[in-house]
Amino acid sequence: MAKISVKTLKESLTRPDGQGNWVLRAFWLWLITGAAYYLIEGVWHICSNGGWANITMMPIGGLGGVLVGVMNENPKFMKKKMILQSLYGMASLVVVEFIAGFVLNVVLKLNVWNYSNIPMNFMGQICLPFAALWFLFTPFIVWFDDYIRLKIWSQGERYPWYKNYIKLFTLK
Repeated sequence: MAKISVKTLKESLTRPDGQGNWVLRAFWLWLITGAAYYLIEGVWHICSNGGWANITMMPIGGLGGVLVGVMNENPKFMKKKMILQSLYGMASLVVVEFIAGFVLNVVLKLNVWNYSNIPMNFMGQICLPFAALWFLFTPFIVWFDDYIRLKIWSQGERYPWYKNYIKLFTLK
């Protein structure tokens, strides 16, 4: 079995022109951000109800991470103030959450989550309080996407994660 290292991954996904294979790059971003989200969701569940996150959170979280990452690679998005980036990120993540919740919970009746008891919910699949959390989490997702791209594909520059929060709260 071949050993996959960051160097091997970088070499396999970078063409001579430096652009790389975007499908494989999106796959790796989906896998990495999905795993990270699954761990965060798992810790959230341990702290709140003693359980663990449903495995469906991994692909759903990965999709959300890739969507924010795709926006983050767009120069028009990168030039926007962090408050707008957070609003766009929140909107895309809430849409992913609603579609996934509708399919998993309403259509397939898996009951992965239910926000019916939380104020300002829509069909028990999304709610305003968690949308606010997505808004606050988006600057970190943007940083994490930048960090992954820098570490694996040497794109971008290194900066501390809290820089995006300074931009958010100072409206820059």
